[in-house]
Amino acid sequence: MWLADQWKDYEVIDCSNGEKLERWGNYLLVRPDPQVIWDTPRAHKGWKQMNGHYHRSSKGGGEWEFFDLPQQWTIGYKGLTFNLKPFSFKHTGLFPEQAANWDWFGAKIREAGRPVKVLNLFAYTGGATLAAAQAGAAVTHVDASKGMVGWAKENAASSGLADKPIRWIVDDCVKFVEREIRRGNHYDAVIMDPPSYGRGPKGEIWKIEDAIHPLVRLCAQLLSDQPLFFLINSYTTGLAPAVLSYLLGVEVAASRGGTVRAEEIGLPVTQTGLVLPCGASGRWEA
Repeated sequence: MWLADQWKDYEVIDCSNGEKLERWGNYLLVRPDPQVIWDTPRAHKGWKQMNGHYHRSSKGGGEWEFFDLPQQWTIGYKGLTFNLKPFSFKHTGLFPEQAANWDWFGAKIREAGRPVKVLNLFAYTGGATLAAAQAGAAVTHVDASKGMVGWAKENAASSGLADKPIRWIVDDCVKFVEREIRRGNHYDAVIMDPPSYGRGPKGEIWKIEDAIHPLVRLCAQLLSDQPLFFLINSYTTGLAPAVLSYLLGVEVAASRGGTVRAEEIGLPVTQTGLVLPCGASGRWEA
């Protein structure tokens, strides 16, 4: 398992009975987590001193209950600054476990010793974009949500990266990739974090089981003559690490060589010393 264990402003303090107690900077949040199927005593005082609690509804979805929590605040990671705000479906605008991947590809970009162009698809609020730009890459950031791209721009400004070579694109990821192929554009690295299900800006339906393999095949056509890496993240339960390995092996390694690895990614739990699994990542590198 790849661990995001370098955080100072974030931690999973404890997990019990379908929920996790987290520290986001100076604030404590309790949020549901489907991986937490164990019911252990909630001994940590934070369970009774939370600043926000997301309650899951039996009808689907849920709602926040706040106790002295600001509308927005920031946390940092190795020189990056992220603006957080609780919004629908329990999220805060950041997936801290992805820091395990930021550290990996950030080192690869720095060690490349040459200009690196990165394509970040389903780029959300820009964690991977900022990590790649901080490492020296030119990044094309693509997401179907105008609001998320705006949030990512805020994070870039807060991180002192507003003047870095980042292209901000609001578009359906598949259609953007198809156009880039027609234009003859190429990238040294591809990052994608596709949702299980979603809709593009014009109502295009995305279902990961049907769409992920064709998209990886398309993206492989965008790789440059000196590709550096290809990263796929997945929070979809049915896509085990072995599936991500197979996709990258068939569509990238078969023609480009290099190595493929895939693992679960996770966050350490302070109270118990255990690790909370948080999806899977597949990595191809030259």
